[in-house]
Amino acid sequence: MHTMDSGLALIRQQIQDAVAAKTPLRIRGGGTKDFYGNTLKGVVLDTHVLSGVLAYAPSELVVTVGAGTPLHELEALLAEHGQCLPFEPPHFRWSQARDATSQATVGGMVAAGLAGPARANAGGVRDYVLGLEMVNGRGEHLTFGGQVMKNVAGYDVSRLMVGAMGTLGLITSVSLKVLPVAPAHATLVFDMDQTAALEQLHRWGAQPLPLNASRWQTAEGVHGANAAPAGTLHLRLAGAVAAVEAACTQLLAQIPGQRLDATVADAQWAAVRNQTAAFFERPSPEHALWRVSVPQTAPVLPWDGAQLVEWHGGLRWVWVRPEAASPLQAWATQQGGNAMQFVAANPVFMGAEDQFASKNVAEMGISRALKASFDPHGVFNPGRLFADF
Repeated sequence: MHTMDSGLALIRQQIQDAVAAKTPLRIRGGGTKDFYGNTLKGVVLDTHVLSGVLAYAPSELVVTVGAGTPLHELEALLAEHGQCLPFEPPHFRWSQARDATSQATVGGMVAAGLAGPARANAGGVRDYVLGLEMVNGRGEHLTFGGQVMKNVAGYDVSRLMVGAMGTLGLITSVSLKVLPVAPAHATLVFDMDQTAALEQLHRWGAQPLPLNASRWQTAEGVHGANAAPAGTLHLRLAGAVAAVEAACTQLLAQIPGQRLDATVADAQWAAVRNQTAAFFERPSPEHALWRVSVPQTAPVLPWDGAQLVEWHGGLRWVWVRPEAASPLQAWATQQGGNAMQFVAANPVFMGAEDQFASKNVAEMGISRALKASFDPHGVFNPGRLFADF
């Protein structure tokens, strides 16, 4: 078992020195999410010394790994045992334009809290975190949660670190629930406009079908004003062989469509998950990629341009020029959701300042109190989540 003792000691000393010198630290694993969040500040605190599998019990569906462990190494280990991370954490490539060797890490996966195409059915990162260890802003090494789903002590604190973007402390190791890979997968493709696609997804969602993921998109690579409203709906089914085959037969009998070759389908889903698909090619230097989160029942986004819709309608991706940002945010708010700039316009791979800030005074008050409790000296990732702390 790799204890990471020497690496952890080095990390704690660096944090304690930073506190004494009042020097901010920027936590960095593989750097694949450098584009995400507010402006990066501080001396880099590299987590690669915290790499390694600490414990893995396939029969118990639990794995504990160091935060600096490359995500692809963990997924390869799980695949050897027929298991996986069901929420499909993305391996982004946005930052790799500058660093071709960068790789997503498990700690970065937890800190960002982002999930892939199966999110609507499998759940998110937070749903699979059982416990973790972390170093707070005082240099103390703390343990929260455990390695079983029914562990209560500290359970919520473990989940609190998911999506905190490293602002509350440095995750050193994390215990995750994993699941067996589904025995069967199938991807069906239907030609239809977005309105019809959303209606079908709502209808199918109310039926006992093994839905796993969906995406609707305009024609590959289409961008700009007056992009064709027609597109294709991809529906992924996963589960028992009999259930998947029966669902394929039922759905193709209802609506004309086709079943994709498994290899082709897997490659397409991976490209959407990692945002390497043609849709994610920047239309122009002025365009920023926006992430629109709304209820699945929200109507079609009135947008003269290409769209990609995931999570059965709950997640919409669009490329936006600066002048269109406010109308987009207003529409999302009207639907009971929100819109945020995900990848800024070239040449700067940074988000807009304070893109995560909430207008809810109570929420921001809680966030400030948590920051003051976990990181009283403001050492970790200052301004990364909220511009002023």
